[in-house]
Amino acid sequence: MLFDIMKYAGKQPSVISGAGLVDLIKKGRIGNAFVGAGEWLIIEADESDGSIVQYHPEIGVLLNIEKDHKELSELEKLFGTFSNNSRQFTVNRSNAHARKLSVNPKNDFCVDGTDPGAGFQATGFRQNGFHISFDLNGQHFELNILGRHNMENAVAATSAAFLAGVSLADAAAALRQYEGIYRRAQVLGQKNGVWVVDDFAHNPAKCAAAITACQPVANKVVAWFQPHGYTPTKFLRKEFVQEIAAALRGQDEIWMSEIFYAGGTATKDISALDLINDIKALGKNAYFAADRNLFLKQARSHLSAGTVLLMMGARDPSLEQFGKEVYEQL
Repeated sequence: MLFDIMKYAGKQPSVISGAGLVDLIKKGRIGNAFVGAGEWLIIEADESDGSIVQYHPEIGVLLNIEKDHKELSELEKLFGTFSNNSRQFTVNRSNAHARKLSVNPKNDFCVDGTDPGAGFQATGFRQNGFHISFDLNGQHFELNILGRHNMENAVAATSAAFLAGVSLADAAAALRQYEGIYRRAQVLGQKNGVWVVDDFAHNPAKCAAAITACQPVANKVVAWFQPHGYTPTKFLRKEFVQEIAAALRGQDEIWMSEIFYAGGTATKDISALDLINDIKALGKNAYFAADRNLFLKQARSHLSAGTVLLMMGARDPSLEQFGKEVYEQL
């Protein structure tokens, strides 16, 4: 989003991101890297390997801190260093853990009205199908994408762009044309009355956000998730159960296939079935399809017209193709 805004504003930025930008891919480019003629380089970084402490950005942006690869205390230390290394820093004050690292509230943003001290205030969030809208400091924004979390993404990008000299009006105009990135709330299409959405969601907070983002689209969400790694799944078992169960409405369902194993010496002392049983014990609709290739056969009777089928998972390079295959076979 920030790349699109800076490009629209004539900054001619470069970018390095995790997933491919649809706009770049459509132009025949690699998708997740682009060299522009301007002085700005936009990098999507995270804390997974700790390398974020090596960055010394002109502008640092912190969207959220949630338990994922490390304990919260370790993550706060990493992002604290990142903050100290940034010449300017903007923080999501709607996230309790990120808010602790605020440097200058005037540079920060808030998306839920709980922190009037933030310089950028988003209000009036609405989602109509796959379309969201909101206001930011009096400027109206509309994006063809789903989810409240994508409002947070848009506000973060706009706040950073503003610090780089881009107006809110230019940011809004740029984001009206935003086409998204692969496997981030990517709509594969609708078949037999069922919408299929593919998403990279892989930790508890992201899975919950992906599920709730799909709920305004249809009466029922059937979410499928393939956890990755035995150690990460065990580490986050409690959070997965709590977050996913809380996100599901009475009519919604969560399906899981067995944990993706990428090799190595991991101890296989947990199964996705353990998470399913935990969620089921909380009174939610939870199902296990050990072999993902049998998932659609087992779930087909649950996929009536007016349903969103949400496919979630990460790290497994075959997931993009698997999502397309499920859609084709629907």
